[in-house]
Amino acid sequence: MKLNWQHHPWAGVFPATLCPFHEDESIDEAGLREYMQELARVPGIKGVVCNGHTGEIMSLRLHERQHVTRMTAEAVADRVKVVSGVSAEGSLPAIDDALAAKEAGADAILLMPAHHWLRFGRTPETAVGFFQDVAEGADIPIIVHQYPAWTKAGYSLEEMLEMVKIPQVVCIKMGTRDMARWRWDYEQLKAAAPEVPVLTCHDEYLLASLLEGSDGALIGFAGFVPELMVDVVHAALNNDLIGARKARSQVDALARIVYNFGEPSSDAHQRMKCARWLMGRFPSMTMRRPLRQLSKTEIDKIRANLEATGYQCVH
Repeated sequence: MKLNWQHHPWAGVFPATLCPFHEDESIDEAGLREYMQELARVPGIKGVVCNGHTGEIMSLRLHERQHVTRMTAEAVADRVKVVSGVSAEGSLPAIDDALAAKEAGADAILLMPAHHWLRFGRTPETAVGFFQDVAEGADIPIIVHQYPAWTKAGYSLEEMLEMVKIPQVVCIKMGTRDMARWRWDYEQLKAAAPEVPVLTCHDEYLLASLLEGSDGALIGFAGFVPELMVDVVHAALNNDLIGARKARSQVDALARIVYNFGEPSSDAHQRMKCARWLMGRFPSMTMRRPLRQLSKTEIDKIRANLEATGYQCVH
């Protein structure tokens, strides 16, 4: 069953946002507010997602995550939804982080799996229980962050079918990256919970995943070129294949600059931040440690590729 994505609060386009820093690695508060407001003004953007991987959550101190959420909510909560990423290794700290995001003005959290699962794995009871714990402890809408199937932290279909029974689970950010599973998982989830949207985060398989079955996209690329992402997603969801492919063709060259035919990654987010800075649409390309800054050679390459694609660089 296809839900009415135009009117559903958790369907459509949600940018995973960048976080600007000064050269001393402090948060550029004015730059953050201006960036969030720019995204919120784009027609078709349903909400912004701060403190995700694109926003360098792993390099932010816990109190900074709440501060970023609060600044984002103050800047755009009157226009779009505000979602804050939560990454914690246990249920109690995840509840604390979720409550902090709620207090700061978040409409929902994007709950990442505990990252020690990537190494050690977990049982289905632990995976589902984690969401039950946070739902009961914080009572805030939750977006499930599905990791790639090749990791030990990725959820099975059976686990996701249990998660969507939790009243606070309002959406799934589907990052399976297994296209053989995509449509089957989508159809089964929609049959079980038709009002819980499934959003693709497959920047590198964007159009394919949208057409196979999706209710929108929660992607870092929408924090880079939001207008283009709205065009692609809306055309695909409206079954306009010609329009979707035309819009996607405009994205392809940019995607190669940022992702280089790979999945989203920390260095891809560096290139994304650098590209927006080069175009004069972001205050700085500074990344937080332990990431090192891009070399002049890499910056020059990104500039040349952007200009070859038709984008004017001001730096």
